[in-house]
Amino acid sequence: MAPSSSPSCNSKKRKNSDFAAHDETAKRSKPAQESEGAAERRRSSCSTRISVLPERLQQAITLNELTELLHYAALGKTGGLKQPSWCRLHHQRKVKGVNVVVVEGLTQSHFYKHYLTLRHLRTNYSTRVTFTPSSDNLVSGIFSSELPEFDYSSVSQTDKETNALYKALKIHPVITKFGTERRGLTAYVLTQEEMIKKHYPVKGMPGFEEFISTDTADSVTDSSPLYGLDCEMCLTEKGYELARVSLVDSDGKCVLDDLVKPENRILNYLTKFSGITAAMLRPITITLRDVQAKLRMLLPRDAVLVGHSINNDLVALKLIHPHVIDTSLLYRRQFGQRFKLKVLAETVLKRQIQTEERKGHNPTEDALAALELAQYFIKTGPLRVVELHLKELWGFTIVEKSADSAPAPAPSNRFADILQTLGRSVAFLGKRSDVGLDLSNQQWHSSDKEILASFRKQTKCPFFSVLQFSSLSNQLQRFVPHQEQQHQRVCANLRDMCVVFAGPLPAAFSERDVRRLFRCCGPVRKIKMLNTTVRVHAEVEFELLEGALLALKAMNGLNVQGQSIKVNGHSKCSGVTPVQTADRLPPAKVNGLYSETETPAAKQLCSTEPELSEEMLRETFGHFGTVERIFIPAKPGKHIRHARIKLTDTFLVCVFWRSNRTLDQCGSTLTVK
Repeated sequence: MAPSSSPSCNSKKRKNSDFAAHDETAKRSKPAQESEGAAERRRSSCSTRISVLPERLQQAITLNELTELLHYAALGKTGGLKQPSWCRLHHQRKVKGVNVVVVEGLTQSHFYKHYLTLRHLRTNYSTRVTFTPSSDNLVSGIFSSELPEFDYSSVSQTDKETNALYKALKIHPVITKFGTERRGLTAYVLTQEEMIKKHYPVKGMPGFEEFISTDTADSVTDSSPLYGLDCEMCLTEKGYELARVSLVDSDGKCVLDDLVKPENRILNYLTKFSGITAAMLRPITITLRDVQAKLRMLLPRDAVLVGHSINNDLVALKLIHPHVIDTSLLYRRQFGQRFKLKVLAETVLKRQIQTEERKGHNPTEDALAALELAQYFIKTGPLRVVELHLKELWGFTIVEKSADSAPAPAPSNRFADILQTLGRSVAFLGKRSDVGLDLSNQQWHSSDKEILASFRKQTKCPFFSVLQFSSLSNQLQRFVPHQEQQHQRVCANLRDMCVVFAGPLPAAFSERDVRRLFRCCGPVRKIKMLNTTVRVHAEVEFELLEGALLALKAMNGLNVQGQSIKVNGHSKCSGVTPVQTADRLPPAKVNGLYSETETPAAKQLCSTEPELSEEMLRETFGHFGTVERIFIPAKPGKHIRHARIKLTDTFLVCVFWRSNRTLDQCGSTLTVK
């Protein structure tokens, strides 16, 4: 065989060499796909994921093991925590939040039954383990779980100061709106809903039918250019109209600064604020339409306009631009109040604008100030902006406790308390229940739809949240009683069908002998011996229905130690005739003698057999002793209903039966006369 395999190997080598060039060409033709695949693999390898230890894949996890994973996912190595004992959480530092969804009544059988329809669960949650909840409140167990080994001393002083600041600033309007993380400019661009609510010009909204829209893209990115915009107005017969417009680019360079001739007669030039005079506008021929055309030409498709209360500027320009940042809403105050641009420039930029020495405002200066305020906010981040200007702008100060004050109470080791101590928000959304969490952090709802809608509406998701859905459990509970009863009936019927009755067996037969005899038909679950002084019967219960059926066919009539045994099944087993003890009662004792008890099932299922004969009676009653004589009265045209049997010199037995049935099938009532 070795020589025959050699040519085939050489053939494969020649084929490989022939297609080498083709493979190389194919590889060169798909560099983009390979680079994308490699990038995707790198991203997946660096993302947060869970790997379960091989020896734990087939074991269900407990509540303690679940909370062990949640502790490490939310806290990492803070306080000396270690990896869970049953799994590994990779790249924990990239965890931005932990959401636990509890669906009451959902089991693994439901998941695999609807596996194809649960596409989101199949694709987004690759790690699945079995969890066996205890009878206790699962949600309360998560929040109230203890971390006795958590070391508060390992938390740095900087962290403690930051946590104190978090507590002081958690209701600050800037932090409430934008959070604490530094993000790109797209996080601060007003949404269409916000623009409508703040009365910005929006395409399609009433009152803005005559406004001109800029040529813009549908969306912007964090690298989109910023343009500062500011306008000055005069009061005319028709209201406020545009008199001057200024536009600066991202580098602070002025790209547009024009005076505009209002269309209607001017009533007040508002020189104190606008700096516009009649002499300045007398030679001007530029109209609003000209300015609109210039702006449409100057602004790129992904431009983001920045201004202070820029909605007034856009209304004066009769211009619709969907991507704007309003500095008066970045540096926001309580109760909807707004800072003046002059105050923000002086406090944040350390620059004087709109001074009294100058006559009116300079729109180019104001546009540049608004642009730089937005750039500073985006670069620094909302948390740092508030920290640096908390007292100057908002008038807040953090008062530190004096050293001689009362000592602070010992910190709690409850999981929820530790998270809140570290400045990480927690929340529970679900039905009203006893949860070990402050009421201020709980949201109670009556339906799962309300829970989901409330969670989606949150502008800032909590760091650690638990959502409890109970509608499925309530729905299943309505069907469980009926299904449980049906299941119990089916199990009882199946258990009866797996039972066979065998006998008579040799007197010395034990349970072990019966098991050894019947195990050839299948695994035996249980054996019950029905012993009497004369006969030995056995009730054999198989684990599988096939074992009982095989025993009925193969063991019935088997000769055991010179004695033929009968094997019958339960009446509910199709095609099987029940024996005398089908109701699982032992042979009855009648007048000192034992006989089989006639059961209702036997009465119903027994069929008409040939009439009783002397040989049949002798064989049947021979087990009770020596039969000396049998007398069967003969009455023409009538069925035989009784007989007299003399067993010994002492006993005379009269046998009565209701119809001409065999004694082996139905049994009869025996009395002694």
